[in-house]
Amino acid sequence: MNLRTLFPLVAAVALLAGCGGSSSGSGGSSNAATTSTQPAKAKKFVVLVTDIGQLNDHGFNQLAYQGLQRAERELAIHGAVYQSPSSSDYVPNLTTAARNNADLVVSVGFDQAASIATVAKQFPKTHFAIIDVDWHDLPGHPKNVEGLIFKEQEVGYLAGYLAGLVQKHGSSNTIGSVGGEKQPPVDRYIAGYQAGAKAADPKIKLLNAYSQEWVDQAKCKTIALNQIADGAGIVFQVAGGCGLGVLDAAKQRGVWGIGVDADQAYLGPQVLTSAMKRVDTSVYATIQQVLDGKFRGGTNAVFSLKNQGVGLGKISPKVSKADVQKLQQVAKQIADGKISNIPTQVK
Repeated sequence: MNLRTLFPLVAAVALLAGCGGSSSGSGGSSNAATTSTQPAKAKKFVVLVTDIGQLNDHGFNQLAYQGLQRAERELAIHGAVYQSPSSSDYVPNLTTAARNNADLVVSVGFDQAASIATVAKQFPKTHFAIIDVDWHDLPGHPKNVEGLIFKEQEVGYLAGYLAGLVQKHGSSNTIGSVGGEKQPPVDRYIAGYQAGAKAADPKIKLLNAYSQEWVDQAKCKTIALNQIADGAGIVFQVAGGCGLGVLDAAKQRGVWGIGVDADQAYLGPQVLTSAMKRVDTSVYATIQQVLDGKFRGGTNAVFSLKNQGVGLGKISPKVSKADVQKLQQVAKQIADGKISNIPTQVK
């Protein structure tokens, strides 16, 4: 069953007021032509700076890129992608984008926080946005940066609640999760997941580990296989490209896997659902802000279940209608504020 009719995930651009092709620029590896300066036309120039997961992570970076591509198609902007093979590329890529007179520079991910704070200070007239970082946590609080943050704990709770319901019918009462690094957005997903599972089944056993890795799928797969060996009947990946190994482990061992960020159901029937956040929507909406002259630096844009910034992807047709109905009720309670204070930290 597909919950997209219940949790429509394509948010309106108005969320921040209260796929076309993109060229790839300098700074790290590139899959397309190099763009060195802003075009002579009056089009707005937007640069996306990836994290080390790069565009083939089937999740976070890819979603940001899709938001940029949509803006190229629908808003007639000129886009460029500067890929970052390593963290040492962040400052050079951000600096190059600013020097090339970008109207907006979007950083993908928590790891770029220090870099964007440094570069934003050097280029105070350039608009910057950073995904998954609270503006209040940026060093120096640069007024030309907007934080794009998500209530991952809400969709994590839904994924965990579903996991708890499903495990009640299985032979195991254990579920696992694999995070990339212990960062706030990762822990919001996992803390919500654990709380939702406990709400569905107070006796459920929780396993969790961090790979300290965003790319190496083998490392995440090994952790997931260990959790499965310890009885986990469901494993949730919160580790970007590395986490694809978690879903591969689930397929190999015949257990359920839960995807993250994008809808990863296409990876196989072992995917129970995916905890999605609309990174693409956040990028598109921020570009629209710039075009409308309403860019809001010095603050955050917050995406939640209520404003359709997060939600579940496809749910396996093997899940019973009764469990789906229970999940629908929980989703409505979260959106209405009846379920609140969902944990955001993993103990």
